[in-house]
Amino acid sequence: MDTRAYLETVKLKLVLCPKIRSAEIVDERTVLPNRGYFRAKLTLINGDFLEISEYFISDGNQCRPQKYRYQRMDSSRLIKRWDNRHPSFASLHFAVERFCKSF
Repeated sequence: MDTRAYLETVKLKLVLCPKIRSAEIVDERTVLPNRGYFRAKLTLINGDFLEISEYFISDGNQCRPQKYRYQRMDSSRLIKRWDNRHPSFASLHFAVERFCKSF
């Protein structure tokens, strides 16, 4: 999957996730043909926020995160944070899908 297709897939998943009330794309870019960056702030249906950012590389078949940060907050405190120290996320695409099923 190339970087443009990956970004479009991630954005589509954000729109289709019933647990996300709104999504603000803060930054989105293709750094090189095989590298990209995505950052967004999501408002969840319960009023919490999920901020996500990911720098990724495409090997031609799939995109893999190199650096990422996902953090969930309510109006006053951090609830949970995932970053490079949590290698269980294969990609932002996977993380959004997993989040939408588990929340």
